[in-house]
Amino acid sequence: MNRRHFLAGSTATAAVVALPHAVSAAAPAGPAPTFATANSRWQVAYDKALAVLATNVRVMPYVDAPVLIEGATYQGIWQECGPHEALVYRHWRPDVARNSHTTFFDLQRANGQMPANNKIIETGFGQIQMVVPIAATAWELARATGDDALLAQAYRACSAWDDWLVRFRNTRGTGLIEGFCTYDTGHDNSPRWAGLPNQCPNKNAAVHHPLPALPRLCPDLSATVFGGRRALAAMARALGKATEADRWEERADVIRHLILTRLYDAGDAAFYDRDPQEAFVRVRSDVISRVCGEHVVDQAMFDTIWQRQLGNPKAFWATVPLTSIALDDPGFVRPIPANSWGGASQALTALRAGRWFDHYRRSADFTTMMNAWCDAIQADPSMRQQLDPLTGRFTQADQAGYSPAALVMVDYTWRLVGVRQEGATIHWNVRPHHAAARGTRLARTMDNGWLATIDYDGEGATLTLAGKTVARVNGGAVRLVTAADGQLLSLRGIETTRQRPTLRLPGRPPRRLDIVANRDLPPEPA
Repeated sequence: MNRRHFLAGSTATAAVVALPHAVSAAAPAGPAPTFATANSRWQVAYDKALAVLATNVRVMPYVDAPVLIEGATYQGIWQECGPHEALVYRHWRPDVARNSHTTFFDLQRANGQMPANNKIIETGFGQIQMVVPIAATAWELARATGDDALLAQAYRACSAWDDWLVRFRNTRGTGLIEGFCTYDTGHDNSPRWAGLPNQCPNKNAAVHHPLPALPRLCPDLSATVFGGRRALAAMARALGKATEADRWEERADVIRHLILTRLYDAGDAAFYDRDPQEAFVRVRSDVISRVCGEHVVDQAMFDTIWQRQLGNPKAFWATVPLTSIALDDPGFVRPIPANSWGGASQALTALRAGRWFDHYRRSADFTTMMNAWCDAIQADPSMRQQLDPLTGRFTQADQAGYSPAALVMVDYTWRLVGVRQEGATIHWNVRPHHAAARGTRLARTMDNGWLATIDYDGEGATLTLAGKTVARVNGGAVRLVTAADGQLLSLRGIETTRQRPTLRLPGRPPRRLDIVANRDLPPEPA
């Protein structure tokens, strides 16, 4: 039974008197993941994070199904982040993950426009506000759960949304997606949008204010469409629509080429907006990481961007990465104000980092970033939005209970010392000497229903799948990548220093590994 209410053609902006109410946790499809450690500091922060997330499961106006809201002062769900956040949370609340996608599909207008948000006071259509493509997260969720109904609904809705964006956000005829206002990219208080309106006139995202600086060609908005088209191609193939899949792939290739040729400055190794006068808006911001998040750049270009920008301690690689504006950019806002995409390290950026660090073979560097964030959250487990990138201290006392910060603590814990499913493969992140591995046991059900566990003791870790030993690792850190049945496929260096763990596989002699940062080893010795 469809419990939601489709508002075809409606603006859905009428004020609502009733506040959203908390929803008791529904039973997940399988046992929820468990993490138990002798490190009380880590356990307290982890448990607090899960408690915050449970509190932030709410029913919002117009759609009577529980979703994961942003939390803190943000009483609603936003397209730029809500579906992605709920996807990360899916192993605890698969129903919430699904609802956090279908909310946007059910509130979609008849002309294809998706809402930017669904809040207590309104469903907002005054900006497009997108970052992580909802098509990409919907495809990942549908594929992982075998949800054919979600797949079909997401394909229809996201196809119509792409058509709307091409129709109303390509006014200059370039083929790129245009930004009309600050909220389009969710970059509140960023020098990127200095002096420009927060929202479109009359809350109509199809038009922009008549200003010489508008509209802008935006690398991140265009990258979101690129990622969405890649997902739509995959969805089309899964639905048996080969011709449509080819068309989506072609359209994705076109916009990717335009991003790289029109919006990248090789001299700066940075992506910038282009204004109507064809000038770059030279503010080095997290636009760069957002483009990488959709895998727009190839490995060679990424390596340059990493060296010059993202991994540069003078730019984005602060004490707690990643800054929202480069440290050495003249636009960096000091002192750091509230809700600032003008320099603060944002929990949203940290949560999105999992979408690209491993892809670009920076797993060991990601370890450094994850450790820094987890340390900051343990020092202040109130789960807040942003922190000072140089001191590691959170700002904004009124922002406690923020879902992205809570998800960072939970997601990073599993990325550091736990087991995760990545498509058809399983990643076993083994760090026997990590703070989070002190007398620790983790258990998580894979998408095929098999239970995966990692048990740490004082010397190493034992990995099991469906009750059978996959491997024993002693000594140093390493990631084992296996097939869904536990067969070893590869090994990766996940620490910045050389590691020499001993690997024991069932029925095979021990193997002493010598593995360096970000490098892969084959499953069998040479």
